[in-house]
Amino acid sequence: MTPLDGANIWAYLLDHNAERITVKRRKPALENLERIFRATFKLANDVGFRAMNLRDLCQETGLSMGGLYGYISSKDQLAEMIEDVVRHATLEMPRLFTDITEPLDKLEALMRASIYVSEILQPWFYFVFMDSRVLQAAQRTTAKESELYVQALFAGVIAQIPQRPEGSPELLAAHVMAMFQDWYVKRWKYRAADISPDQFADSAVRMMRGYLAV
Repeated sequence: MTPLDGANIWAYLLDHNAERITVKRRKPALENLERIFRATFKLANDVGFRAMNLRDLCQETGLSMGGLYGYISSKDQLAEMIEDVVRHATLEMPRLFTDITEPLDKLEALMRASIYVSEILQPWFYFVFMDSRVLQAAQRTTAKESELYVQALFAGVIAQIPQRPEGSPELLAAHVMAMFQDWYVKRWKYRAADISPDQFADSAVRMMRGYLAV
């Protein structure tokens, strides 16, 4: 149960950007989109997104400049598409749990889903967190609004917990979000300690329940 995963994400990108992408043969288009974005994340990690250029991307993917232009026309467009994927996953994920009414159970479901989705799409979430400054002003605003939407959602659930500890639900929600943001921003730390996604999620949920539950 996830809005996007390693298999359907390329179809989402192709369909959602159909008016921009001039390549109409679906199978090679899906394959090349995967090559382009995997190469983008590699270059962003190796040299930084600000320093890389489209010629670097051509060299890494094996596509010609003309072939690359069939999918993107600029780095700004590339960054915008990455932000759109993260925003879509972020906004769609809470809708999977609308039937859960008990606040602590709902908060746990949202926390676990956030951790697991960010594990599946780790390079995408990491890019937006680390390189959002390279987005155009409108896209930076959209990315910020997306994060604030999730924080407000968490805060709304926390506010429904009976006899919860004193404190601003918005601040408590920010603390909860910081926990799972650490997971996809500092994956190296948890990989070195051999911590699995389930172990991290279990620990984060125990901390949340230990503080918020009566």
